[in-house]
Amino acid sequence: MKISMYEASIPTFLHSLRSLKAILQKGVAHAESKKYEPTLLATTRLAPDMFPLTRQVQIASDAAKGAAARLAGVDAPKFEDNETTMADLIARIDKTIDYLQSFKPEQLDGSEDRTITIPTPRQTFTFPGLVFLRHWALPNFFFHVTTAYNLLRHNGVEIGKGDYLGRVS
Repeated sequence: MKISMYEASIPTFLHSLRSLKAILQKGVAHAESKKYEPTLLATTRLAPDMFPLTRQVQIASDAAKGAAARLAGVDAPKFEDNETTMADLIARIDKTIDYLQSFKPEQLDGSEDRTITIPTPRQTFTFPGLVFLRHWALPNFFFHVTTAYNLLRHNGVEIGKGDYLGRVS
C-alpha cells in the first residue's frame, strides 16, 4: 500500500506539535514549582551562538506550516515571530495546529513530483515534493522540536522520551 503525501506529513506534524506543546506546558509548571519566571526558559540556549527556545519553536512552526503550504501549492500564513513568553509559544503552536488541520488530503496527495524551491541566504534548493518532505522538511522540523526538548530538559524540566514521542493513538 502506498502512503499518501498528506498522511506522511500533516498527521506527523500535528502529533509532534502536540507533544511540543505538552513539553512547553511542563516547562511552565516546572518553573512555577521552582518559583522562577517561566519566561527564563523561553530565552534559554545551550551555547552562545545558538537560537534560544523561542526561535526553536518559531522555526518548528514555520517548518510545519511551510512544508504543508509548499506541498499544497499555496502560500503559508506569516506569523510575526514576536513571541517572548512560554504562553506566546504555546499560542503559536495552537495557531500552527489550527492551520495544519485546515488541509484536506486532496490538497497534498499527488505532490510527490511537485517542484519545491527553497531560497536560503546562501543558495536556492529545488526538490521534487517527496524528496523535499523526506529529506528537508521533516528533518528540519524534527531538528528544532528536538532542540526545544533538549533546552527544556537541560534546564531541569522533568521530561523524557515518552514526552517527546507523545501519546501514540
